[in-house]
Amino acid sequence: MKSVEIYTSPFCGYCHAAKRLLRKKEVNFSEINVISDPGRRTEMMERGNGRHTVPQIFIDGVHVGGSDDLYELERSGKLDQMLQ
Repeated sequence: MKSVEIYTSPFCGYCHAAKRLLRKKEVNFSEINVISDPGRRTEMMERGNGRHTVPQIFIDGVHVGGSDDLYELERSGKLDQMLQ
């Protein structure tokens, strides 16, 4: 299984939805809270091509986008391929 990182905020419904999908798929992920560690938001924006909203999700270092992007990968059948 590939490494998954997700930048989040505890008050973000989209973050909760993305984590719910990853848990449903039994994917282990590293969660980076940009509220408790504000310096990580800058890191997220640099890695995510300037995107400043959470969540921002990375699979094996590749930026896949936010929650909507993650769910689109799931709908298209591409998420499982990316995770293998």
